[in-house]
Amino acid sequence: MFTRALLRTPGPDFADGITTAGLGKPDHALMLAQHAAYAKTLLGLGLAIEILPPLPGFPDAYFVEDLAVVVPEVAVITRPGALARRGEAPHIEAALSKHRPLAHITEPGTLDGGDILIVDRTVFIGLSDRTNAEGARQLAEILGAHGYASRTVPVAEGLHLKSSVTHVGGNDLLVSTAFACRPEFEGFTCHVIDEDETYACNTLLVNGTLITPKGFPKTLARLTALGRPIVELDMSEGRKMDGGLTCMSLRF
Repeated sequence: MFTRALLRTPGPDFADGITTAGLGKPDHALMLAQHAAYAKTLLGLGLAIEILPPLPGFPDAYFVEDLAVVVPEVAVITRPGALARRGEAPHIEAALSKHRPLAHITEPGTLDGGDILIVDRTVFIGLSDRTNAEGARQLAEILGAHGYASRTVPVAEGLHLKSSVTHVGGNDLLVSTAFACRPEFEGFTCHVIDEDETYACNTLLVNGTLITPKGFPKTLARLTALGRPIVELDMSEGRKMDGGLTCMSLRF
């Protein structure tokens, strides 16, 4: 069970962040409203919420999940793969140091939290444009000391692993067609999402409830069949910036 979530308010420059979505310029006021609805949802699921202020000069800083990997034993401060985001990491340390001992991914390793999917004691580490083999090795070593087993997963499609694979409870994974039948997910049931709804693969499980992006009816039907509570949230503005539900908070 999660008891806390750490978020950061999107700054007025958030539309200057890194994106390949090609969905047009996002609206700041609407982004703030969607971010507030997201925070309210987490609060309603029993999490204590800490919302950090905008970080001037770092338009992507509200995607806080990329900056750390948090487990009950330790918080691992990452070294983001995008050079423009490296300066964000020190600003998350003070908030996390109140709750966990800290460890760090160091050069030449790179690692984004969006590439890390933890299911019980298994850690899936996506090898992507943002997370390299050395970053994966360092994380596996740090978490291995606390009894976690890591599996690396090549990410040939999508920004991060969790753009295409998320845990939706039990042994159930929500996956895009590109990740169907992958050997790394042996032992799990993979629910494959239609290609025109791939964005909905980024669904967030919080304390037994699934938070899923609004506007993807086929995915919603698949999730409903799992029998777990569901909350739909409008993610239109975050999507324009290559962002999803998992990346806007650190849950622990």
